[in-house]
Amino acid sequence: MARGKVHVRRGDRVRIIAGNYKGATGQILRVIPAANQVVVEGVNVRKRHQRPSPQNPEGGIVSFEAPIDASNVMLIDPTTDEPTRIRVRIDTDGTKERISVRTGNPIPTAE
Repeated sequence: MARGKVHVRRGDRVRIIAGNYKGATGQILRVIPAANQVVVEGVNVRKRHQRPSPQNPEGGIVSFEAPIDASNVMLIDPTTDEPTRIRVRIDTDGTKERISVRTGNPIPTAE
């Protein structure tokens, strides 16, 4: 499967703009570019029944965050705490920098 391009990175704070969790905010735990999906902390929490195994001798019910579509999240500008689109500015030395469309401020890399 071809690798896709996702507009957010691991560690970014995002707001959910569509779906069952609309309005919730959280940090991105994982990005799945091939499926255009992201896993957001505390959003789309599912439960799975798991039988005992050597890694989990107790077994029981395990909670985990399931992926949601990347189009349903919007990056939060750290200076204003509001969702924003981003542009990429390439400096003269060739480094890329993410810029908030709303404020024009650079958005630092979270990692």
